[in-house]
Parts: sequence; structure tokens; C-alpha cells
Amino acid sequence: MTPPTHANRHTGRVSRSFGVALAVAAVALVASACTTAVPGMPLAAGGVINHDQGGDVDPSFINNTDGGEIDKLAATVIKDVEKYWRETFPTTFGGQAWQDLKGGYYSVDTSNQGAPAPPCVNQAADIEGNAFYCPTADSMAWDRVALLPVLKDHFGEAAVMLVLAHEMGHAVQRRAGITPSAERQNPQKYPTILLESQADCYAGTFVKWVTDGKADRLLVDREALDPALEAMVAFRDPVGTAKNAQGAHGDAFDRVSAFQDGFDKGSKFCSTMSVDNRQFTARAFGSDQDEATGGNSTMDEVLKDIPGDIGTFLKTKVGARYTPPKFTQVDSAPTCGKGDQGPAAFCVDAREIDVAPRGELAKLHQKIGDWATGTIVASRYGLSVLAAMNKPLTGPDAQKAALCVAGAYSGELLNRKSDQPTFTLSPGDLDEGVKVLLQNDYAARDADGNAPQTGFERVSEYRNGVVGGLKACALGG
Repeated sequence: MTPPTHANRHTGRVSRSFGVALAVAAVALVASACTTAVPGMPLAAGGVINHDQGGDVDPSFINNTDGGEIDKLAATVIKDVEKYWRETFPTTFGGQAWQDLKGGYYSVDTSNQGAPAPPCVNQAADIEGNAFYCPTADSMAWDRVALLPVLKDHFGEAAVMLVLAHEMGHAVQRRAGITPSAERQNPQKYPTILLESQADCYAGTFVKWVTDGKADRLLVDREALDPALEAMVAFRDPVGTAKNAQGAHGDAFDRVSAFQDGFDKGSKFCSTMSVDNRQFTARAFGSDQDEATGGNSTMDEVLKDIPGDIGTFLKTKVGARYTPPKFTQVDSAPTCGKGDQGPAAFCVDAREIDVAPRGELAKLHQKIGDWATGTIVASRYGLSVLAAMNKPLTGPDAQKAALCVAGAYSGELLNRKSDQPTFTLSPGDLDEGVKVLLQNDYAARDADGNAPQTGFERVSEYRNGVVGGLKACALGG
């Protein structure tokens, strides 16, 4: 979060890769065998291969395969991705038939200096911790030592599926006419961040097809998607990377948004993405001081700035019926109401918001960042809006509204001019909102402490508010 300005603190490549943010950490993990080197969750999502439908695919069609479990998983994913695009490409692109990759697939042992290099790179080590699609060779390659097993162990097999589906998304682009030559001739039309977001979108369409039970070999439920999205967050660009930077893939909000758009809206929507209809939230830091702090304010600063600011925002948007609730800091987790709302709560009877700045909220603030705190607190104001409008404070609609209002307020802060005498969001703040929503359900809890089951659902509702504003929150008249 960037404090008010009066506080003086802020305001065509050869290949297409999934991203490089995790590469160094992944290599460190393999070298040290230290399970804490890569952020994420221990494997909890289970497998994605539907063993009732024949199990693993023979990976012998993969160049340089070792025939091991990782390449069997990759081979299984590839066969279903190919089937998906054989079915989907003609209906998406005017009847054109899908063409399988002419250059094939490459599994790379990056731990072996003498291992064969795949097309587009000079040596195997060049793709350490990564996967990529090579448009000039029409081939795909992945690191089977320092990437796929790390993804599998820390984020589940669905993360492997997501990465390979993303790379196939780049093959879709090439077949749709976005060739290296087209990129060179029209760099403003095809910036890297757009192409990477479109590939994330195509990956989302494939994963939806799998979750719908249409795949031959893969089977994934919604719960498995949360750790897979954690992997996507890990592969975001470094905080402070501008959207027009060379090689930019987007921040976590951009990447998760593109994936969820594909999941919800389908391949035709993805195919129409352009610089004219796509907004990106990735941006550079506005000052050296903001960059030095990573864009993070202290807990005291956040809890000082938010109440009056969000109260004014909601009063302006909702109208006379809304009176901002009293804001109180308490020593321990609030206990008002029938259920546990977590470290911040809207106390219905007292019409006040109680926040415990120590304990769990302090841990999240330290671990994730200041907008983890901001997102949770803003969601309680969402419940206060429902109360002012005499709407139910419990149930799925209330849970969605709390998240959407938090997103709408976050979007308001994101779009403020840096020279206004109010605080704004810093680069990475929306990512912090995504992270806290994936990792726990505090911001989604209704007045009885109930919340949507998956982080995927929570992020989706939050995104609705960020993108569509308060009018997208279905608050009624």
C-alpha cells in the first residue's frame, strides 16, 4: 500500500516460457533437498491421472525421456491437451483443423551438463527450472529435474498440467497466425504480456474441460486448483515489473485473472484478447522509497488509513442509506455474532468493525504483505453495506458480496492518481489480495463465519469487484 502523498513515500523472443520466477528457488530446492526452498503447499491435491481410464501414457514419444514418473505424467497431460485442441480449435478458429506439434516434445535433464539440448537453446542448462514452447521449431520442452517434480511435490500434479497447457497455448497462437514474424512486425499489437496472458487463458479453457469430466486420462476437481493457482502466483513477474517490460508475463493478479477468464468464458473469449480490450495491473514502483519497502506499510498505517477512506468511498457509492460503522481495534480475535469471522469482524448488533491487529492478522501481514490486511478489513465493510441495505448477512450471496466489495475498493485504490492526497495501492498489492484469498477464507466469511470452500471461488468474486467496481457486486437497489 502506498501511503498518502503528503507522507512523502510514493506514489520477439526465441521461445515462450511459462515464467522464470520460480527457477532459482526450484534449483535451490533440488540442490539442497530442502523442502522449504519453494513457496507453496505440500502435496495435498492428489493426482490428476484417471487410473480407471487406463493410467499413465507411454512417454516414449517424448525426445530424451528417461521413462520415469515425471515424463509419464507429462505424456498423459500432453495427450489430453492434444485431444482438447483437436476438438476445440476448429470451433474457435473458423473451422481450421488442429495440427499436432511438428517439432515434438523434449524432456531435459538439466542436472547433466552433457544432456542433449532441445531446439531454441544452446545447452540443457538454458531451461533450468522452466518450460517453453519454441515457435520456430514448433516444439515444447521442460526441465524434468528442477521444474516438473518441484511443481508436483509442492503444488500438486494439477500444477504440472497447468504449465504444459500454458505452453500448448503458445502453439495455439502460432496456428492462429501469431508467428514470430507477426510479433516482430507488430510489437505494439503483440506485447509479451498479452501473449502470456492469452496462453494462461487457453490453459484455463483446457482445465475447465478436464474438470467437466471430458478428458480421456485426466480428472481434476476444484480443490486441486487452489494449489495449482499458487504455482501460477509463484511464477509471476518480480514485484515492480512494468507491463511493457521485455519478457513480462504479468503479476499474479494478471495471470490468475487470465486463467479464470479462460475457465469461465472459453477459448473463443481467449482468442479475442487484445491490447484494446485487456487491462493489466502489473506496474513499476513510483518511487525509490516505495520500492525499498516493497510497497508495504506497517499494520498501524494500514489500520489508520483504511477506515475513513473506505467509509467515504462506500458512502459516495451507496448513498445516504449508508453510515460507516465504528472501527475499533481489539486485543484478541473478535467474538461478536454467532460465528467466527476471524481476526476482523463486522459486529452486526453494535454496527461496528472490530479488528485484532496482533495474532493471526499480524502473521498474515508479515508473511504476505499489507494488502492481505487491507483485503480482510475491506471485506468486513462489505458486510456493513449489506446491513445498511437490510440484506442478509449470511449465506453464499453475503459471502460473495463481502469479497466483491473488498475487490471494488481495491480497484478504486489501484486506479487513483499518485499525486492525490490519499493512499493508493503499490505494485504487488493485488497479488497480496490473491494470496490471502487462496490461503485462507477470512475475507469471505459471512456473519456466521461460513465461506466458499475453495480459494478459486474466493479469488473469482474478488476479481469481479476489482474489474467491475461496486456495480458488479450485485448489492441490489
